[in-house]
Amino acid sequence: MKTFVAVLAIVFALFFCNAAAFADPAPPGSRDFPPGLQIPDAAKPGPDFDVDRATQAYLDLLTPEQRAQSDAYFEGGYWLQLWGFLYGLGVCAILLLSGLSRWMRDVSERVVRKPWLQTVVYAFLWLLAGFVLGLPLSIYSDFFREHQYGLATQDFGGWFGDQLKGLAVSLVVGPFVIALLYAALRRAGARWWIWASGGAFAFLIFAAMLAPVYVSPLFNDYKPLRSGPAHDAVLSLARANQIPTDNVVEFDASRQTTRISANVAGFAGTTRVALNDNLLDKTSLPEIKAVMGHEMGHYVLNHSLRLIVYMTLVIALGFWVVHRVFDALLARWGARLHLRDRTDTAALPLALAVLSAFFLLATPLTNSITRQAEAEADMFGLNAAREPHGFAMAAMRLSTYRKIHPGPIEEILFYDHPSGYERVHGSMLWLKENQALMQGQPAAH
Repeated sequence: MKTFVAVLAIVFALFFCNAAAFADPAPPGSRDFPPGLQIPDAAKPGPDFDVDRATQAYLDLLTPEQRAQSDAYFEGGYWLQLWGFLYGLGVCAILLLSGLSRWMRDVSERVVRKPWLQTVVYAFLWLLAGFVLGLPLSIYSDFFREHQYGLATQDFGGWFGDQLKGLAVSLVVGPFVIALLYAALRRAGARWWIWASGGAFAFLIFAAMLAPVYVSPLFNDYKPLRSGPAHDAVLSLARANQIPTDNVVEFDASRQTTRISANVAGFAGTTRVALNDNLLDKTSLPEIKAVMGHEMGHYVLNHSLRLIVYMTLVIALGFWVVHRVFDALLARWGARLHLRDRTDTAALPLALAVLSAFFLLATPLTNSITRQAEAEADMFGLNAAREPHGFAMAAMRLSTYRKIHPGPIEEILFYDHPSGYERVHGSMLWLKENQALMQGQPAAH
């Protein structure tokens, strides 16, 4: 324990001595487009309409400064993924080498007798320790860095309060999920990873159903969508695509971020159409319709269930890798670390290190799965909302913090959504093939 406390003190001292270097925010409004729809002359329909020229005209809406800032933020995220992985390995090493993980196991065994309750107690302590040890990186990546690039609006107190809420949710749910995982380990033996994968599928289903109702309201206020043209347009779009309209809401994301977003979340009776206030306040009606057409595409195309199935298969592969590698590591290092066997909760950090390495290597796969669904929703949204300029403009707004035109390998490795270039190009291609349809559409305001 003394080793753990010393290491923790050094980590926090080194971080907070240098924290001020990251605290200077970007100039207000330096990355945002002004409200309203901007249609470049080269992107307007006509007999000489050219998709590539129209796409480039939209890309040129970004100033060189905005593009440089966007590229720097997004490319920095590549390195942040690596540093986050290495930092996580360091946390696992501290828990194992300091003896803290064994201490938490021993405490749980002294407090309660039943194995599943011992796992619950251990997991509770483990989540607390992980939160504390991971806090320095989280403060940098999620608070200081977001303010540095002008993407965050919360003060530190508000931000830290949200982190504590997230911790509370994980402490309520996490220990029992981990207890079920260890129950599979004890009962199924070498086939534990199959049972654990089935449990992961069930957990993801329940999380998708319950999160919109019980978790999201902890972080934001949700209220019925304000009356007006956006309200009427969103409900009309939902009815036209047979999406329930009795739970269409807006939420106050502006208290945390400058980003625009929306979603259609939940299953069955928990389905909810939600728009954030940045989308409503900073964009035009065609953009709102385009974004909501995309989000409703996820619902109509049943992406939530499909992605859960795909991700469960990836998780199953990850559990299998942990099963094979973890046992080999225990055979080599278990005695030295005073770990008993695969059912020993004190070995959880070692298993997590293996799983983290797997998911880092699987990032291109998981990104590609998600990116395919996003591309399908893009096409659905264009056909449903019929707002190619709205969609192109929304893509440009997102490109103020997403690198707009990556190389093909870069996009495969790091993008879980189509790039801004692909989205604008797709919008202009749709416009070219539907000019006759668009000529009969009223002018957008």
